Amino acid sequence: MRNTPVYMDYHATTPVDKRVLEAMMPFFTEHFGNAASLQHRFGWIAKEAVDIARKKIAASLRVQAGEIFFTSGATESNNLAIKGIAEAYKTKGNHIITTQIEHKCVLESCKKLEKAGWIVTYLPVDVKGKVNIAALEKSITGKTVLVSVMAANNEIGTIQPIEEIGAVCAKHGILFHTDATQAVGRIPIDPLAMNIHLLSFASHKIYGPKGVGALYIRSKNPRVAVETQMHGAGHEHGLRSGTLNVAGVVGFAKAMQLAMEESEDENARLFRLRNRLQEQLMSMEGVSVNGASEDRLPNNLNVTFLGISSDQIMTEMNDVAVSAGSACTSEETGEIRYSHVLRAIGLDESAGRSTIRFGLGRFTTEDEVDYTADRIRTVVTSLKEQTGIGIS
Repeated sequence: MRNTPVYMDYHATTPVDKRVLEAMMPFFTEHFGNAASLQHRFGWIAKEAVDIARKKIAASLRVQAGEIFFTSGATESNNLAIKGIAEAYKTKGNHIITTQIEHKCVLESCKKLEKAGWIVTYLPVDVKGKVNIAALEKSITGKTVLVSVMAANNEIGTIQPIEEIGAVCAKHGILFHTDATQAVGRIPIDPLAMNIHLLSFASHKIYGPKGVGALYIRSKNPRVAVETQMHGAGHEHGLRSGTLNVAGVVGFAKAMQLAMEESEDENARLFRLRNRLQEQLMSMEGVSVNGASEDRLPNNLNVTFLGISSDQIMTEMNDVAVSAGSACTSEETGEIRYSHVLRAIGLDESAGRSTIRFGLGRFTTEDEVDYTADRIRTVVTSLKEQTGIGIS
């Protein structure tokens, strides 16, 4: 039996897996101690839980436990990585390279640094959303300190050539940060093999709780220095102050473990469901898919319905949860903005405002995919009739 409304916005957030919630529950009421309270048993239990979680998450990425620092989410991790590196390495240079399609928290962090005198190169991407490696290498100067390129795009799903980018950075002795929020748990990520020095990710994208994330910071070859951006009692080895969300950290580790264990089978299932949805939508006139066809997240589908406002589609199709793009772009006004990602891949404003992002996930069913396709077909056909756009 199908549940309604149907959820097709897994890039924005995911529901907490029941297995994750089960692992978390004791730390809300029974083991509620502060992990920094080391004078009594309640604190010891909380600290042990955090230590175990840190080790599990590190093992999932094949890194050391001491290289994982907990934050409130990927936005904080990205801010800490970019601003923290800029402050720590300001005597070595003042140049950062990123791309035009990064998450807003990366772009805004770079804009903030520009006001402080930093030079930022915003690399263009091709029509599929891919970074040109030769252009990246050409942009490197003697003042370049950091390259920040997301592993997989949150709107169009395009996967970047992270290993190649890492190799270029290693060749020139430059630090490499990647926002891997959409990639971790979905595609293979190996920081050491890929020459990644800093990596941001979040729990709520992989069926864990909201409000907890992490930043991986390499500790050797080279040892990366990051200047703290949040001051207080020196939590997280002095890098990020604030009482740890112990239950959230425990849930994060469980979610990470499940994602890694189940990713191969789950990716195959999502790939099949995504293609099923794509085939049904592409049977309509005036429909096009944005992003890479091959190097793409298995659960992502970004589609333009030419001439029909995405705002209208979502209003009429209120029993299916989809998005017009990043969940962080229109919160203040509720207005659908013209996505900077779609602009960067060459879509004009009309096409950009006619685009829907579908994000499939762990609990998406074939029945829900077919229902979504039917609802889109009905709504788009009706809107075309209302606006006088020809339909076949």
